[in-house]
Amino acid sequence: MTEKVTQKQINSVLWQAADTFRGKIDSSTYKDYILTMLFMKYLSDTHKENVEEYTKRYAGDEQRIKRALARERFVLDEFSTFDYLYSKKNDTEIGEIINKALERIENENTGKLRGVFRNIDFNSESTLGKTKERNAILRSVLEDFNKLNLKPSAVGNEDVIGDSYQYMIERFASDAGKKGGEFFTPSMVSELLARLVKPQENDRIYDPTCGSGSLLIKVANQVPSKKVAIYGQERNGQTHSLALMNMYLHGIDDAHIEWGDTLANPLHLEDDKLKKFQAIVANPPFSLDKWAMGFASEGMNDSKFKMEASLDRYRRFEWGVAPSSKGDYAFVQHMLNSLAEDGRMATILPHGVLFRGSSEEKIRKKILELNLLDAVIGLPEGLFFGTNIPACIMVFKKNRNKESVLFINASSDGNFERGKNQNKLRETDIERIVEVYEEYKTFDKYSYVATLDEIEENNYNLNIPRYVDAFEEEEQVNIEVVKENINNIKQELQEVEIKMNNFLKELGL
Repeated sequence: MTEKVTQKQINSVLWQAADTFRGKIDSSTYKDYILTMLFMKYLSDTHKENVEEYTKRYAGDEQRIKRALARERFVLDEFSTFDYLYSKKNDTEIGEIINKALERIENENTGKLRGVFRNIDFNSESTLGKTKERNAILRSVLEDFNKLNLKPSAVGNEDVIGDSYQYMIERFASDAGKKGGEFFTPSMVSELLARLVKPQENDRIYDPTCGSGSLLIKVANQVPSKKVAIYGQERNGQTHSLALMNMYLHGIDDAHIEWGDTLANPLHLEDDKLKKFQAIVANPPFSLDKWAMGFASEGMNDSKFKMEASLDRYRRFEWGVAPSSKGDYAFVQHMLNSLAEDGRMATILPHGVLFRGSSEEKIRKKILELNLLDAVIGLPEGLFFGTNIPACIMVFKKNRNKESVLFINASSDGNFERGKNQNKLRETDIERIVEVYEEYKTFDKYSYVATLDEIEENNYNLNIPRYVDAFEEEEQVNIEVVKENINNIKQELQEVEIKMNNFLKELGL
């Protein structure tokens, strides 16, 4: 009987492997090597068990074994297995051998894995150091991963490996600080977004800045049957690869994850127009500077280029062009233009989008006039990796039957758990936010339903304290009691001084 491997054992080996890189390479870089090796080991061990099973079933008949293996989810040859790499761990060209193995895996599985490993180089001198140092690192990583048995019979549940992958992404994001926020949204914040958009069976789910794909997976998990279509786009090539691997390790083989700049080059199209989605979630980069440079003519520098709505062939910015130094509303308009007529959308944004003026005020006004904004939820500070910028969630809906906006202030003490380096939303905090959102009611010092007329009177300013008064009155001080306490303390001090002087006299001091 195969000994079962626990989640804890896998996580421990992975973190041990990360120690090989720590202090030599930034964690936002070495995560790619660890997570790629985990994915490769998973493919290899699954293939190894398939070979053993078919060899036994077909009594060593090579042709039948080969045909059976060709029908499996992923296909590997002998030169792309982990065991082959491990046998070459002392080779002076081990980095190049790993690269070639990954290339072979891509070529054998082009329908699923084309380009997945193109942004990872195990033979990079600039990243991993010169030959001797690089080989030592790779040899150590292979030794660490050789301790892991990821065969399906040992793991028992595919989610265990997917959860380990998720665990490592979160640990790396925490380690990487500000850079960590670029590829990972904290788990409980993702859970909150997922519950707010309430995906249904057969929905198209979309994240235009999908990072490592964890948020999309959270949303998909809200549908018990998993019968949904997943779409995402990511600008960073290495993070795009992580997202694809993350999907496969969670059993999602048909996700449509594209690589490219969503604003300048959206890649999810239908009949040359933006594809429409029933559920959209996102944690776009806060106030992205130079967000529109992808629209500039080749060779034009930053200072001369001015973004105009007419430059966008998909007509996403006709309500107003976001400031060149703050791309928040560019992402919001892209998502709203990608939202189906029955669609729901929830996105994380910095608080500035609620009240900043100029072109952002113009866009905000248009969104409210079109009655697309459903709720504004203020989040606690310190939830996100590498930034203390206050954030909020804006929830949008098409075809709303209300002419009001719900404001929720979930940022005050008691609505989250304070941590040493990072604050956290607890399950009870998420439940309260979702419950109040679904009830759509005013609760003292927590939520307020504002009419569109009220918001217009506030010049379309959505700053939460304008609508939710979270001020806690301090208990009135009884001056007479305070005076009496002070007099009592003075009297006690005098008595102590007298006793002290008597002790000193007795001691002859």
